[in-house]
Amino acid sequence: MAAIRSRTLRAPRLKRTALAIEAQLLDTRLAFDSVAADYDGPRGNNVLIRRMRRALWKAVCDELPPGSRLLDLGCGTGIDAVAFARRGYRVTATDWSARMVERTRARAAHAAMSSGIDAQHVGIHQLDQLAGEFDGIYSNLGPMNCVPDLRAAAAECARLLRPGGKLVCSVIGRICPWEIGHYALRGRFGRARVRAARGATPVGMNRHTIWARYYLPREFYRSFAEHFSLCGYRALGLFMPPPYLVDYYRRHRRWCHRLGRLDERLGAALVLRGMGDHFLIVMSARSRA
Repeated sequence: MAAIRSRTLRAPRLKRTALAIEAQLLDTRLAFDSVAADYDGPRGNNVLIRRMRRALWKAVCDELPPGSRLLDLGCGTGIDAVAFARRGYRVTATDWSARMVERTRARAAHAAMSSGIDAQHVGIHQLDQLAGEFDGIYSNLGPMNCVPDLRAAAAECARLLRPGGKLVCSVIGRICPWEIGHYALRGRFGRARVRAARGATPVGMNRHTIWARYYLPREFYRSFAEHFSLCGYRALGLFMPPPYLVDYYRRHRRWCHRLGRLDERLGAALVLRGMGDHFLIVMSARSRA
């Protein structure tokens, strides 16, 4: 009788959890839909974002030759997809936001790269809808932070990658010294601790809510360890201010250029590589059993 009662109680709880996750995914999609039209304005011109974006480009190009077939998870407005298509890669670009996908298609057409980019309205939680085999998968600037079930996403990435294929992600990290210091000095201790939260955390954008999860590199990798070998990881934006402090960067360019050189030299150092606004992680798909 007790076992029956336990199962009876568990079913509604699981249903409520599934409904909550579905609502969070919808919130996140609506938030990105709402900013798609002008997403490349201040954000596209942000030198700190461009710096981190290019770090992933270099990592992908170092791992995979032109002509490789790539899957872009969370393509946004298609900046990465077009950059890789111009380098000779074949890209399937996906995003949970339909309006971001529209922007990607428009960008590809404007760049005369439509033949090299297949943009699809598919979220990372919907990868079971995709078929084919890819040489590499990448996700730039935090889409993986919005995935409710990383282990399921990892299994789908492994299914879609050829054995030995590479998965390259830049992920929003849990420990950002700049952010902690910036808000703590202003007495906003709750805001300084946001990334320490476990589970989905609401983040405001354009009067909407994005549900994000923050990770340490090893914590992130644990969800992929069954299917992937860890090649390495490094900090991004460790000494440089985070992108939302770009005005500080503009006022102190010379100082920040020096900090940028420290990022390049020490971002992969053993003690420091787990910190920073983002981290860049590279994994290799294991052979299928």
